[in-house]
Amino acid sequence: MPTVILVRHGRSSANTSGTLAGRTPGVKLDDVGVQQAAAVAERLAELPLAAIVTSPLERCKQTAAAIAKQHAGLRPATDRRLTECGYGDWTGEKIATLAKDPLWAVVQQHPSAVTFPNGESMRGMQQRAVDAVRAHDAELVKSHGPNAIWVAVSHGDVIKAIVADALGQHLDTFQRIVVDTASTTIITYTATRPFLVRLNDSGSELASLIPKPSAKGKPKKQSSDAVVGGR
Repeated sequence: MPTVILVRHGRSSANTSGTLAGRTPGVKLDDVGVQQAAAVAERLAELPLAAIVTSPLERCKQTAAAIAKQHAGLRPATDRRLTECGYGDWTGEKIATLAKDPLWAVVQQHPSAVTFPNGESMRGMQQRAVDAVRAHDAELVKSHGPNAIWVAVSHGDVIKAIVADALGQHLDTFQRIVVDTASTTIITYTATRPFLVRLNDSGSELASLIPKPSAKGKPKKQSSDAVVGGR
């Protein structure tokens, strides 16, 4: 199956103000975030991307647009299933204020039990995000073959939830995962299991993701077998 590069959007004005932006419209990248988006776009420039899919929120669309500039003819597609968690009444509040809410401890320790007031459950967020990634993978197999590489631009909690699923971990462990702004997290889905290739990566080369041709000159097919004893 294809390899998805999960990109968290660059730093936004809400990140620096200590506010839970959620789905608040109009939250954009700050100056640092614009630079971060350009940097991750440069890292991805050498890859033969088959698609760029993004959350509909502005900070993700800005990041996706920066990536698309490095890939002539490739236009980002929007998928609402990659949008931020629906934080409901928490949206727009200061993190320092929310940390005093009794629900905060549950979010930290038992997120699978959380449904935000007038918002979305964290289980629902994980399910629709994982479904989105797997659906795009399946479509790209048909259009670009099993070795396709594509980008999904989303949000911290969403990417952490996708990673937890790929690792076979319960959602209650996902707060142990760190996903920084403008980082890349890479997952290859095979017929029987996903492989977490990189996590929260902000600087390594990415050319090694390009499938190497077999002896017959064709790209090697992805294997579902794990390497035993190292490479």
